[in-house]
Amino acid sequence: MTLSTTYKREKIHNRRVHCEGFKREDGLWDIEGRLKDTKTYDFKSDSRGKVNAGMAIHDMTLRLTLDDNLKILDIIVVMDDHPYNICPAIIPNFKNLIGITVGKGFRKNVYSKVGGIAGCTHLVELLFPIATTAFQTIYSYKAFKKQNNKPQNDEPPPLINSCHSWNENNEIIKKYFPKFYKGTI
Repeated sequence: MTLSTTYKREKIHNRRVHCEGFKREDGLWDIEGRLKDTKTYDFKSDSRGKVNAGMAIHDMTLRLTLDDNLKILDIIVVMDDHPYNICPAIIPNFKNLIGITVGKGFRKNVYSKVGGIAGCTHLVELLFPIATTAFQTIYSYKAFKKQNNKPQNDEPPPLINSCHSWNENNEIIKKYFPKFYKGTI
């Protein structure tokens, strides 16, 4: 379904975000994301000169290497295109994310380590769809691709109460994880 358009309009800016998840042969996971911004018009940049319509203003890629528990073991940052010559100077700061876990409190941890002047707004923004891609990649592989997708202990699956469909009172939980269903049957 596409959105309806009621007014004539001109596209000015385009942002593309693309994320992928990979299982490595060593048992770790690589989650990669790329953010690319372009304009529909030419403009002059102090550090790059003329930037033609369609040329990347931002073209940045991140790779998180994670373990099965979604702990960040490594991070690689590439800035192919950026608006200012000093932008890449911030790349080493992203190594400060090593050791944190994608999960509850992730945003707060990211902002505390690479938020504001300690990081790059665009790379920080890219971390969040990468995080959801990590969860979708690792959790779904472990929980749904294996024969036994039932919890092995008394801990509820991490998706419970993470959204409307996974509310502990909804039929999804009743069907797949009845032990953790809290609604009325």
